[in-house]
Amino acid sequence: MDIYNKIFENNKEWVAKHTASDKEFFEKLAKEQTPDFLYIGCADSRIPANEIMGLEPGDVFVHRNVANLVVNTDLNVHSVIEYAVSYLKVKHIIVCGHYGCGGIKAAMLPQDMGLLNKWLRNIRDVYRLHEDELEAITDVNARYDRLVELNVVEQALNVIKTSFVQKAYDETGYPIVHGWVYKMNEGLLKDLNIDFKAALRKVKKIYNITGKEVE
Repeated sequence: MDIYNKIFENNKEWVAKHTASDKEFFEKLAKEQTPDFLYIGCADSRIPANEIMGLEPGDVFVHRNVANLVVNTDLNVHSVIEYAVSYLKVKHIIVCGHYGCGGIKAAMLPQDMGLLNKWLRNIRDVYRLHEDELEAITDVNARYDRLVELNVVEQALNVIKTSFVQKAYDETGYPIVHGWVYKMNEGLLKDLNIDFKAALRKVKKIYNITGKEVE
């Protein structure tokens, strides 16, 4: 209980820190949110989204789950994406994985994970799609890291497949979808440099919702 009760003391100190430099900080924060970024990341407790981006509360709309997946049947993540795109008008959607991800590692192991099996199958599907490349990597840790990266790319493509992203981009030129990996042992972000227009063009060959081609 000492750890639990400490949270409220920490909260008071956090409030005091912000109001010391700006007395109206929380009043302004409560009025509305106008983030430019939607961050879809892993639920890992060691990765505070806005902090690793060097941004303040209110700057990043956040969705997190095990292994940063964007699953077609997950109404939660799709509700977040639609709200962020259609109502908050975010300009950038970031799918961010991290090296050392427990969800990715679990999907590489031949064992029954109970309820997690269905969730992890989405990662195993990524492995299946890129099996030749991954099996050619003899070092297990390097293969693990590469699967983290490939999973980010595939989840970014899943974001691009959505109707709300395609419609918004056709109308406004936004959002742009990015793929990042967080290096936890260094605290640094790695941009996978997804070519958004090329990815959108590729996706629209099959998943074209709006009927418009990419310029």
